[in-house]
Amino acid sequence: MINLEVPKKARALVNQAYQAAAEVFRPISRKYDRAEHEYPTELDMFAALLDGLNSSGEGGAGAAGVRRDDKDKSKGNRNGANLNVALGTIEMCWGDVALLLSMPRQGLGNAAIASVANAEQLKRFEKTWAAMAITEPGCGSDSAAITTTARLDGDEYVLNGEKIFVTAGERADSVVVWATLDRSKGRAAIKSFVVEKGTPGFEVVRLEHKLGIRASDTAVLRFDNCRVPKENLLGSPEVDTKSSFAGVMQTFDNTRPLVAAMAVGVARAALEETRRILGEAGVTIDYDRPAQTQHAAAATFLQLEADYEAAYLLTLESAWMADNRQPNSLQASMAKAKAGRSVVDITLRCVELAGTLGYTEESLLEKWSRDAKILDIFEGTQQIQQLIVARRLLGKTSAELK
Repeated sequence: MINLEVPKKARALVNQAYQAAAEVFRPISRKYDRAEHEYPTELDMFAALLDGLNSSGEGGAGAAGVRRDDKDKSKGNRNGANLNVALGTIEMCWGDVALLLSMPRQGLGNAAIASVANAEQLKRFEKTWAAMAITEPGCGSDSAAITTTARLDGDEYVLNGEKIFVTAGERADSVVVWATLDRSKGRAAIKSFVVEKGTPGFEVVRLEHKLGIRASDTAVLRFDNCRVPKENLLGSPEVDTKSSFAGVMQTFDNTRPLVAAMAVGVARAALEETRRILGEAGVTIDYDRPAQTQHAAAATFLQLEADYEAAYLLTLESAWMADNRQPNSLQASMAKAKAGRSVVDITLRCVELAGTLGYTEESLLEKWSRDAKILDIFEGTQQIQQLIVARRLLGKTSAELK
């Protein structure tokens, strides 16, 4: 059974992540929000730090994978890499979510590699910084509608297509690209490929200007007869219509809890800042009195804090299940849906509670409210998560419940 306390062995990691967020991320947060597309050079030293944590076996605030083929069948609870990563991510995003997304070798593509790559690929790509390219101009929430193609030609796959809204698409060393081997076979033919920067036919078309997470680059990528070694296909090249595209979808079992953790970190930051502002204004938040008997601002704060706690616990549950080799697709979507919706509501309401302080750049509250919206969109929108949860709970297929 999951223990709701932070595991003892993770406390040192949580403290390290918090110190990094407080001492480095927070002080430069506003700087790189204003300097969109400028690479935060202060982050380079953290890549080495996290590499050391990961190689020591302690895990870090970076990308881990949900792997079902481990031979460790030991009984009892396991608090492993996935829970550690979630806890570390919460702390780092308390500092700045865009700066975490900008950290070398901690991309969402790294989570895809960690989840579905074989042993040889894990070793070969262990030092790469991988972005993840799924969304296309005509394909957003429905990943099965991907039109980017991959055709086997000798010892190479030839990729053709365009990807949009790729986080770290310009800065990363490589990109995990979702493409179809045969469009006539639907979902089952969708595979993921590691495409390294500098590969002929791979072009970064442009960078997007965004509402939030402005310190993180978001790119449009084009693949024009881009040839990659067939060994760069992650997982099995076989098209199995019975298992559909469960292999590549397994990636989401890991990345959705991570995005939920990002949302939890931003929400906590907003709540802590709002508590400070309310305290300075003389508003007392009393946990021993009913909300309706307190100041209206205190009652609203208590409601928001309860929402935060629910998102936090769902996030930890989905990560804990992955560590304990339990299928967590339902819980991952529940955590992502709850945290994504909550962080948007919490940050906007905190801006309201803070009044003029919340709306100006005197506080980071207005920035957090802008950063929050993407956390309800990427890795599957709010509406898609609710649809997935409904299918799981009702036992319906995607064809039966659209």
